[in-house]
Amino acid sequence: MAYQVTLIPGDGIGPEVTDAAVRILEATGVKFEWERCNAGQEAYERYGEYLPKELLNSIERTRVGLKGPVTTPIGGGFASINVALRKHFELYANFRPIRNLPHIPTRYPDVDLIIVRENTEGLYSGIEHEVVPGVVESLKIITEKACMRIARFAFEYARKNKRKKIHSIHKANIMKLSDGLFLRCSRAISKDYPEITYGEHIVDNTCMQLVMNPYQYDMLLLENLYGDIISDLCAAFVGGLGLVPGANLGDTTAIFEAVHGSAPDIAGKNIANPTAMLRSALLMLRHLGEHDAAWRIRTALEKVYRQREKLTRDVGGKASTSQFADSVIEAMQSEQVPEPARA
Repeated sequence: MAYQVTLIPGDGIGPEVTDAAVRILEATGVKFEWERCNAGQEAYERYGEYLPKELLNSIERTRVGLKGPVTTPIGGGFASINVALRKHFELYANFRPIRNLPHIPTRYPDVDLIIVRENTEGLYSGIEHEVVPGVVESLKIITEKACMRIARFAFEYARKNKRKKIHSIHKANIMKLSDGLFLRCSRAISKDYPEITYGEHIVDNTCMQLVMNPYQYDMLLLENLYGDIISDLCAAFVGGLGLVPGANLGDTTAIFEAVHGSAPDIAGKNIANPTAMLRSALLMLRHLGEHDAAWRIRTALEKVYRQREKLTRDVGGKASTSQFADSVIEAMQSEQVPEPARA
């Protein structure tokens, strides 16, 4: 059986890191049928749409997407492709695990954090308008449905994966209604999971606490904008956005993506690091139930980082994108490893 997957290469370095991840995935022996689709500026030039119907129809069919970075213009231009896809397919849970790779020097070794971010509403949705010239209003809309749904997702993940603690992150001391609703829903759901310790921290204090001691946290549950900011902050603990994966999950559809930018300044040079894309693809493999293949790639990836001979320039090596991918494939094929107990 071949898995049908919508492949969105993106722009900038997107096609390079996506192609590297695809080569490694196919080297596992798992069969894929890739439906390649464009989004963003490249799609507009070809179809006259930033989010073409061909792409939406493909995801409707496959229910699984693997997506490279797409440039989002700042202060103008078209709306975020990521936000549009999340809303269209009700991808309400943004899931980002934060774990170190071997021999990447950081201030904090052995970090193991899970960030769960509500993905469809709140201030990050970008619902705004100009009231009068010089006055702009942005709307932060929070619903009980979305808050209960994301809290349930977080606690279910914690139970299934034996995580011990969840902190709900908020600013309810100021936004008493909107963030207050988020907290009330989190508290209500937490009562169904007595084996999981539940706590609450104000978002600005959380930033300080994370920098002082990230080990005090296990899982963070956040609304949309706070999750966007804190997930990037936590990426710094393990070496930056170029090394961390991301998943956008709904009840019927999932899109897995590298969370870093499109880096147009190095596009086409074959020097970009495909690690974030590859780790996102590992989340996709687990979503598909291909745990053995995911574990084989993860073990090979860690071996490449441990040996340090074929790393890309951003992490102190000299290898090209394609050489890095070749090295992971060679490491994967050189040894057989058992399937892990943990997802």
